[in-house]
Amino acid sequence: MTASLPRRLLAALALVGLLAAACSDDRSVDDALGNGNEDPGDCVAVDLAVSPEKATLLTELARDFNGSEQARVGDQCVFARVQSKSSGGAAQLLTDGWDEAAEGPRPVIWSPAASSWGAVLNQRLSDRGQPGLTGEFTSFMLTPLVIAMPRPMAQALGWPDEPLGFGDILGLARDQQGWAGRGHPEWGAFRLGKTNPNFSTSGLSALMAQAYAANGKTSGLSIEDLAKPSTAEFASGVESAVVHYGDTTLTFMNNWFRADQRGNPFGYVSAVAVEEKSVIDYNRGDPDGVRQEGEEPRPPRVPLVAIYPEEGTLYSDNPLYVLDAEWVDDAEQRGAAEFVEFVQEPANQRKVLDFGFRPGNPEVAVGTPIDGRNGVDADQPQTLLEVPQPAVLAQLLDDWEDQRKSARVLLVIDVSGSMGDLADPETGATKLDLAKSATVAALDDFNEDDEVGLWIFSTDLEGGAEHVALAPPARVGDVRESLKNRVRDLVPLNGTPLYRATQAAYEDLRASFDPSRINAVVLLSDGVNDDGEPDDDRDQLEELLEVLASASEGQQSQAVRVFPISYGESADLGTLRRIAEASQAAVYDSSDPRSINKVFVAVVSNF
Repeated sequence: MTASLPRRLLAALALVGLLAAACSDDRSVDDALGNGNEDPGDCVAVDLAVSPEKATLLTELARDFNGSEQARVGDQCVFARVQSKSSGGAAQLLTDGWDEAAEGPRPVIWSPAASSWGAVLNQRLSDRGQPGLTGEFTSFMLTPLVIAMPRPMAQALGWPDEPLGFGDILGLARDQQGWAGRGHPEWGAFRLGKTNPNFSTSGLSALMAQAYAANGKTSGLSIEDLAKPSTAEFASGVESAVVHYGDTTLTFMNNWFRADQRGNPFGYVSAVAVEEKSVIDYNRGDPDGVRQEGEEPRPPRVPLVAIYPEEGTLYSDNPLYVLDAEWVDDAEQRGAAEFVEFVQEPANQRKVLDFGFRPGNPEVAVGTPIDGRNGVDADQPQTLLEVPQPAVLAQLLDDWEDQRKSARVLLVIDVSGSMGDLADPETGATKLDLAKSATVAALDDFNEDDEVGLWIFSTDLEGGAEHVALAPPARVGDVRESLKNRVRDLVPLNGTPLYRATQAAYEDLRASFDPSRINAVVLLSDGVNDDGEPDDDRDQLEELLEVLASASEGQQSQAVRVFPISYGESADLGTLRRIAEASQAAVYDSSDPRSINKVFVAVVSNF
């Protein structure tokens, strides 16, 4: 087959400005930094589009550069300015055409989280008969993919004396005894956290690493290797232990940290494929890597350790690509080269360490915080893997669609009266109109073998009900069109019995739990609980949260996660976040109803 990119990757890359590779969305990072579109005056402007985890650091370095003698090309000054763009979002913009009015200046330098995104971009352009934009690059900073585990769990596997890797993960995933076979029945089954490789750099790196592990190779992964039944069996075995996927590792790290603070970090997940930096942040008491003003870090009760896979791993190498694009002229290329040289200087590279990364300049020694106190090892990794050729990478992502763990999802849609409010003055669309369109589109993002059902909730439904099951979970390949028609027929009705409807949906899915699938509720609500009984609100919420928390903490083998979408400005985001956290899931914010299509794609990335 040709090396076209799979449907989910195309959807993922379309999330321009929404799915950040690390800590935040593009707009909030830019606003916080105040780096926007500063006027370079008469200087040569060198615009950078960089992944969010390094936007703060590169903005600081850009300011230093702009005030230095090095910021010159001949008689002209050079002015570097930084904007944050998620890796996948920038790749999509560079493929489809960068709208400067909406997205800011087209970049002279592009720095995604990993050079694998450069391969994705060039493959997409090649599929369209266009030349690539990226070639040779300089790494700004490095962080390797690791398998993070609570220290006691790693020790139960022989860490630090025994080398461990994806082969051990496969063995644990297949072991019916779970942790009982390692002397710890109280830990239950082995559970793995992995992000969706169509969205996340760590997920993409993990997918490459396990394919290499299946073939016993460290380079030259081929399409023939991927076609072997043993490769598919290895991948499917690892994926069978996944609790859910997602667009970012932050969901796992934050939920893990909350579980740790409650005293049981062992019940949520046993291991997560993340970057080394995430282990450092976690052990510093900063699991999301974003230090808010006034925030006091609180170290975990049980620290994580980084396992560097014995079969080999990959670096997120944070390339600085000077783009070979028609909009980049000679002066801009020369100015970009000066900036790249500036940020590679030892004094500037030492600043990389403060953020938990390894310097890209090999002349700068790796030091604190890359050390054992933070659960990591500066002498690792010992074995590095080669990034596959773009065609192999595309095939790997295509194959994952069949190898990943299947899902069983119940869509629960708010059809209260406020869903009839105007949401888009330009088109006249209501909130429900936009939600229906997004839900219909999202149904195309499920695999044929996934199971999806549909509920609605409002007050005074037929027979006085507060929720109606329009369709029980069934194989999407068999019911997709009928589900779409059900969604299209929805109309706004009455009140918002949010708490009771959520609990009913959760308990219904638990009663029919399928251990071979990711079981989840996707809850869309545009308002606060309003069922006509205001005196009961607090009791209803506390009961719901207690049910969700007790089940998620006590019976992980039958975990149903609730992924709420906070829809519109009147939605109860704070409460929906508490619901997500109680079920060890994640909340998604669609305060602007016009963003609901993008948000739905992000939600479906968990499955």
